[in-house]
Amino acid sequence: MQVTTNKLIMATAIFLVLSGNIAFFQNVIGVYPLAERNNLLFLVSLALGLIGVIALLLSLLASRFTTKPLLVVLLLLAATNSYFMNNYSVVIDYIMVQNVLQTNMREAVDLFSLKLFLYLFFLGIVPVLAVCLLPLQRPPLRQAVVARLKMIGISLLLILIPLFLFSRFYASFFREHAELRYYSNPTYALYSVYKYAKKTWGDSAVTVQAIGTDANIPAADEDRELIILVVGEAARADRFSLNGYGRMTNPLLSQEDVIFYPQVSSCDTSTATSVPCMFSNLTHSGFSNKKAKARENILDIVQRAGVNVLWRDNNSDSKGVALRVPYEDYQDPVRNTICDVECRDEGMLVGLQEYIDAHKKGDILIVLHQMGNHGPAYYKRYPKAFERFTPTCRTNELDKCSTEEIGNAYDNAILYTDYFLSKVITLLKQNDKRFETAMIYMSDHGESLGELGVYLHGMPYLLAPKAQTHIGAIMWFGAGFEINRDILRQQAGRELSQDNLFHTLLGSMEVRTELYDPQLDILCDAHHCPTPNDSSPKEKGSKPGIIQSVPR
Repeated sequence: MQVTTNKLIMATAIFLVLSGNIAFFQNVIGVYPLAERNNLLFLVSLALGLIGVIALLLSLLASRFTTKPLLVVLLLLAATNSYFMNNYSVVIDYIMVQNVLQTNMREAVDLFSLKLFLYLFFLGIVPVLAVCLLPLQRPPLRQAVVARLKMIGISLLLILIPLFLFSRFYASFFREHAELRYYSNPTYALYSVYKYAKKTWGDSAVTVQAIGTDANIPAADEDRELIILVVGEAARADRFSLNGYGRMTNPLLSQEDVIFYPQVSSCDTSTATSVPCMFSNLTHSGFSNKKAKARENILDIVQRAGVNVLWRDNNSDSKGVALRVPYEDYQDPVRNTICDVECRDEGMLVGLQEYIDAHKKGDILIVLHQMGNHGPAYYKRYPKAFERFTPTCRTNELDKCSTEEIGNAYDNAILYTDYFLSKVITLLKQNDKRFETAMIYMSDHGESLGELGVYLHGMPYLLAPKAQTHIGAIMWFGAGFEINRDILRQQAGRELSQDNLFHTLLGSMEVRTELYDPQLDILCDAHHCPTPNDSSPKEKGSKPGIIQSVPR
C-alpha cells in the first residue's frame, strides 16, 4: 500500500509529539496543573501546535529524494533525546550539542545501557523501519506542489488556531515560562544544532589574537615558582567535608594547611565551556567559545613570559586551552601506568618529579585535568579501595538507583580526589627548598544528583540548579611561598568565580602585564600584587586592606 509523502510527514509529526515529549509535557504540567480544566485544553492545544510546527518544518525541508532520510535522522534524534530528557532531565541546548561532539568514546560508553537501547529500538529503529519499508506515491509535479501547499496550510492552522484560542495562556508561556521550550523534542534540539553550527562556523580559519604581549617576569624576582593547577571534574562544593559536609570526604586534606573557598561559581555547567572560560580573561558575562578560540589564554601569556607550562589530561581533552603548550594524554594506558577499570588521575603524577628536575631554569606551571567525578558512572571513578560509603550505584542508569546509592558512589569519587590532591601536595613539599610551591584546585562545574529529578550537568545556566554551578575550590601553599595565610582565611568566604583564576595565576606567578586586574586576584591582599612596571622584590602581605572580588 502506497502512502503520500504528506501523510507520512503528518504521521511522523504526531508520533514524535506523542512518544518523544513526555519530559516537555511533564514540565508544562508543573507550571499549568491539570486540576484546572482550562489548563488541560491548553495542553491539548500545545500538542496540536507542536504537531503543526514539526509538520511545517518537514513540509518545507522534505522533497521526493530527501523525505525518508530526513525522517530517519529525526526519529533517531528524537528517540535519543527522549531517553536523556526522561531519565536525566537533560536539556539538549547548543552547549549540550557541543558536549556531544567533543565527547570521546570512553566517556560515551558510560552512557550506554539497556534502557537506552530499548528507547532507540522502540522509538527509533521500529518507526524508522516502517518509514523505510512504506512505498511512497510519486504524483505528477503539479499535483505534488498543490498537495504540499495544502499540507503547509494545515500545519499553519494547527499552529495559529491554538495561539488564537488560548492567547492568554501563550502570552505567559512565551514571556514568563520561555524555559519550557527547551524540552520540546526534537524541535529545540534541531534549533540547538543550528545555533551550534552558526556559532562555530568558520572557526577553523580564525587567526588567534595575541594578548598580554607585554607579559614579563622582572629580573629582580629570583625565586622560582612551582604551581600545580588541578582542574576538577563535576565536583560540587557541598560534598566536601572541608566545606562542612557531614561525611568525611576529605580525611587527608583536612590534615593539611589548605584553604577551602566555599562560595565559588562556575562559568558554565559543562566542561566544554567552563574549562576555556576559566583560562580566559573574557569573564562569564562576555565569554563565548568562539571568542575564546580566537584569542590566547593565560597559558599562552605565562609561557611567553618565560614560565615552563605542561598540561596533563586524564579527561577528554583540554577543550582547546592547551593547543599551544606541551600536552600529554593520560587516558592512554601506554603513558598512564596506573590503570584498572580505567586510567586513574593518580597516574598523572608519575614522572612529574623528573619533569620538574629537567627544567633547571624558570618558573613551572603544571595543569592536571582530572577525570574526577565524571558521571553517570561514578562507581568507575575510583579504585575499589576507596569504596568507603555503601551501598553504591553500580550502573550508569541512575534512575535504577536510590538517592543514597548515587550519593555514596559520588562521595567515594570525592574521597579519591582527596587522596589525589594529597599526593599533589606531597610532591610539592618535596620541592619546597628549590621553589615557592602552591596547589590550586578548581572544579569545572558542579553536578546534580537527582534533586528535583535532575541528574548530571549541562543545564542552561539561567535554569541550572546551584548544584551545577557551585563548585569545589581549594588552595595550598608551601612553606616558602610568601603569603599571609591569615588574610586568606579571613577572605575565603567571599563570593568568587572562575573569572578570578586568570588574574590569580598571573599574581601567583609574579607575571607583570597590563591585563592583570588586582581586584580579581584572590591572593592579592595576602601576596605581593604585581603591576606592569613593578620590578621590586616580593614582600609578604604588602598590600593592606581587603579587596573584594567582583561577585557574579
